[in-house]
Amino acid sequence: MTSTRSDHTDYALETEAISKHFGAVRAVDELSLSIPRQGTTSIVGPNGSGKSTLVNLLSGVLPLDGGMVIIDGAGLRVVKAYETPDHGLTRTFQEVRLFDQITVWDNIMVVLTERRLFPALFERTRPSTRQKAQSILEQVGMWEKRDSLAQELSYGQRKLLEIGRALAMNVQTYLLDEPFAGLFPQMLERVKDIMKQMREDGRTIVFVSHNMDIVRELSDRIIVLDSGALLAAGDVEPVLNSEEVIEAYLGE
Repeated sequence: MTSTRSDHTDYALETEAISKHFGAVRAVDELSLSIPRQGTTSIVGPNGSGKSTLVNLLSGVLPLDGGMVIIDGAGLRVVKAYETPDHGLTRTFQEVRLFDQITVWDNIMVVLTERRLFPALFERTRPSTRQKAQSILEQVGMWEKRDSLAQELSYGQRKLLEIGRALAMNVQTYLLDEPFAGLFPQMLERVKDIMKQMREDGRTIVFVSHNMDIVRELSDRIIVLDSGALLAAGDVEPVLNSEEVIEAYLGE
């Protein structure tokens, strides 16, 4: 169900009292927040605070038990994952999801081309589409691996390809769930560079991370969750240095 568009044009993503319960566990508990259209917002919190559940609700992977998600001004009480790109939002996963049996090149082309057979065949041969695929693979450092099967890639390379697939969606808002988890330093630096470029290009970036050094380096704004509720939100250093946030982490 979609409501009329809100007037909150400064925000790419908002929630109004959204909830998700797993039995007696309130994973997300009537959570309301706003994410500005410009810049990078990080979501942090102790283990079990509801970070990944929140991303799954925002992207339609999990159904809402209550409340509303507002994406680019469109209020949604039912978020359908396959419709979120139409609202200008896409995501990556903590556990990378690719088409393992096809090449790196084809993983990008699948996103760039029409889903119907004959338009897709036409799109694949169009020079502009092929140039776009090459540009994305070069941006994420995977051009040299374009002919490799996705299943042959290292963990870090798979992360980079998934980010490339998200970039190919060409939307406004990107949800990145633990994009730095398990990466070696060289890959980690590349992902940071990609996110910085996305920000310069005017994209809205929302990422989940446990690495506070990266959070401080990349974030314009931070959201802290605790037990499924909003603990704090705002500029990074004042929030991380606040007494309630320090207590939440020390009590983990």
